[in-house]
Amino acid sequence: MKTQLQPDERKLRRINLEAQGLLKKTPFGRGKRAVLNAIEQLGYVQIDTISVVARAHHHILRSRVPNYQPVHLDRLQREGQIFEYWYHAAAYLPMRDYRYALPLMQKMARREDAWVRSYDDALMADVIRHVADAGPTRARDFETPARKGETGWWNWKPAKRALEQLFMQGDLMITGRDGFEKVYDLRERVLPDDVDTRMPNDREMADYLLDNTLRSHGFATARCMTHGRVHSPFRQLVRSRIEEQLEEGTLAEVTVPSGDTMYTRPETLAVRTPSAAWSARVLSPFDNVVIQRQRGQKVFAFDYQIECYVPESKRRFGYFCLPILFGDELVGRADCKAHRQERLLEIKSLHVEKPLPDTDDDLFAAALHSAFVDFAGFNDCLDVRYRTSSPPAWRRRLAKI
Repeated sequence: MKTQLQPDERKLRRINLEAQGLLKKTPFGRGKRAVLNAIEQLGYVQIDTISVVARAHHHILRSRVPNYQPVHLDRLQREGQIFEYWYHAAAYLPMRDYRYALPLMQKMARREDAWVRSYDDALMADVIRHVADAGPTRARDFETPARKGETGWWNWKPAKRALEQLFMQGDLMITGRDGFEKVYDLRERVLPDDVDTRMPNDREMADYLLDNTLRSHGFATARCMTHGRVHSPFRQLVRSRIEEQLEEGTLAEVTVPSGDTMYTRPETLAVRTPSAAWSARVLSPFDNVVIQRQRGQKVFAFDYQIECYVPESKRRFGYFCLPILFGDELVGRADCKAHRQERLLEIKSLHVEKPLPDTDDDLFAAALHSAFVDFAGFNDCLDVRYRTSSPPAWRRRLAKI
């Protein structure tokens, strides 16, 4: 029998934020263990190359682990407790979930899914032999200059494509990073011996996607559970599992503020959620809580889109606007840039878009400035400078603190 529930919107926001590790100050503890706890709770942490401010994976983890340092992530990867692969994008994932990456690896190996435009099997065999002999390898290790009059395959671009294809089909794994550059090695030398490598069947894969999403978000639509898997057969499989679990009573329907129906575990709504402290957090554009635009609109009434991929003439808020969480509300965004040589965090534009919940402007201004100062320190900056704001009074108020 299906159960339909309609909790108030604040409770829903708090359920989501608590599941995301954004409601309490230290939800996962501190240090390296807390970083692993966070990745296991979230299911994945997206990797991105943009470095206008601290890269996305570091930013996401710092938002949940106050004393986070990039070395924590590096050590977890080298210890085999997390691994890099594809979720809906490049990501760090908990090693316990390795087997659920196998279906995509199998598709890549069978060439059923395009990753590189062309395949050179002889080249890939040579690359594998090189890695087997030389050990951990970077793309730059293939940059040996050709002798006069020769081109040959030992060239960075084709070798890099071969490395990426071998990685995507599971023959190579990333054992760590040198700066931001990937270091590859043979899977058998990276994968811990105790990792489950059984290929999941369709039902197991559908349950993984469903459970992963409900653990990390509290409630979700079927589309949210299969985010980024547009052409995947798992979309229909997840919908079928939702229907089965609704009939079993292990899932319930929940109506969100937008009027849309999502799904949750009945026990999730029975747990009392703590109140949100009146503190502010500056989130990454790739943060798990905002990465799905439609979800942000439905749960937080907040329309967020990262605009670095939008033509400049069509940007409304700026190249790299960071969402601002205050209490249990997404209330605005700030276009930021870390000038590391000058040790300056520039707030190029600040947009406060919602009435502040149950508090006054002074409290919000103090909390927001404190969040920017903390974020500046994380970006190795000493000062914060405010350029413009909307409404304009916010820049003046913050500059005086």
